[in-house]
Amino acid sequence: MTFLTEPEIDNIIHKQNIFFGSHRTKSISFRKNALTRLLAACEKYEQEILNALHKDLKKSKEEGFLTEFNLVVSEIKLHLKNLNKWSRSKRVKTPVILRPSSSRIYFEPIGINLIIAPWNYPFLLLFSPLIGVLSSGSCAILKPSADSIHTASVMDKIIKETFDEAHISIVHGDKMENQILFKKRFDHIFFTGGSALGKIVMRAAAEFLTPVTLELGGKSPCIVDRSASLKVAAKRIAWSKTINAGQTCIAPDYLLVHNSIKEALMKEIDCAWNEMYGSPVLASPNYPKIIHQRHFDRLVKLMDSSKIKFGGAVNKETCQIAPTILKDVSTDDPIMQEEIFGPLLPVIGFDTIEEALALIHKFEKPLAVYYYGNSSKAQPVLNKISSGGACINDAMMHMANPNLPFGGVGHSGFGAYHGYNSFLCFSHRKSVLTTPTWIDLPFKYVPFKGFKWLKKFLT
Repeated sequence: MTFLTEPEIDNIIHKQNIFFGSHRTKSISFRKNALTRLLAACEKYEQEILNALHKDLKKSKEEGFLTEFNLVVSEIKLHLKNLNKWSRSKRVKTPVILRPSSSRIYFEPIGINLIIAPWNYPFLLLFSPLIGVLSSGSCAILKPSADSIHTASVMDKIIKETFDEAHISIVHGDKMENQILFKKRFDHIFFTGGSALGKIVMRAAAEFLTPVTLELGGKSPCIVDRSASLKVAAKRIAWSKTINAGQTCIAPDYLLVHNSIKEALMKEIDCAWNEMYGSPVLASPNYPKIIHQRHFDRLVKLMDSSKIKFGGAVNKETCQIAPTILKDVSTDDPIMQEEIFGPLLPVIGFDTIEEALALIHKFEKPLAVYYYGNSSKAQPVLNKISSGGACINDAMMHMANPNLPFGGVGHSGFGAYHGYNSFLCFSHRKSVLTTPTWIDLPFKYVPFKGFKWLKKFLT
């Protein structure tokens, strides 16, 4: 991988503006060809991608395939199948007063995009929005995380072998390169990461009134009511908290459990972890690592040893932390002051659902909410919580359905993508009214002849 200077970055942006201005990317055949080439490249480098994910995050090949590679490949195929339909202009109703005019919505590519991806799902979170760029007929500069260097190296190879840099380019680096990119003018910025950097992105975008899509995170609550199926809930919560060692923006951040089942649930979750990974969990070849020492140290500081119910083991050499349940947690504890982003699960008991809702409302709007219990009681609860998405009797699986828009609300981000919504994310919906010339009604012209009749008709 090579690191580019500011003049070199400027040159790429200049090339992309010229290329996009040629209108070549607008052709449906051009878009499909780009998607097909990306699909072929991904399939060609499948093993290298999975190996890189293991080097960066110690993801097993099975986990890397299911949570990253397959989602990207499936998404490309979905766009190839539906692009003709999605890109077709759509006729909408025209009010009687405007007839015989007709109205249509046209979809045009938004232009030059900057896509900034994080390290936790480095392949998925860079290439998933890229699919929307290609599908819409736009151009993009991709910026992978400097913390997942092995995956970034494979993606660099894929992008450079597959695309002309005037269409799709990739820029590597860290804070300095981000600062350079933030000074440049783009037509749209797509950012996935933490809220602190999200604010920096918004400030930079404001300079040029650049629209942004922010995919952030937050403290996603998981409510387990007394009507929940205990073993099923425990197994699904255990899985969702340890996939990628909890380094997932939609992982359950904290658990709100009815006091009548709290002790039993904590025990079942710990049993589920041991069943999945074996005991000790840290010896499992399927258990991922924390991305780097800095994040590892941060998580260790959040672990209050006096509140550890299960787990608590750490391995500094391998940068691993065992799945850990923390009991008797209060909202004043340090672990409740920030998004955890690791395999630590604070548990808070409640006696009434109103108590649980009151606690959730102390925090910013979350990216996801999970409810385990009688499904007939779920919707009234979810109706009282504003969140990016939600699952009933499951966790995280909503993001795997490309027919559901994925995104946050408020502090957890705004804008959505996946499937058709990825196509829309990188498209501008242009409204076009077509008026014939064979008739020219006098109502709109001064001195508004026939206005009294027109007013009666309108009211």
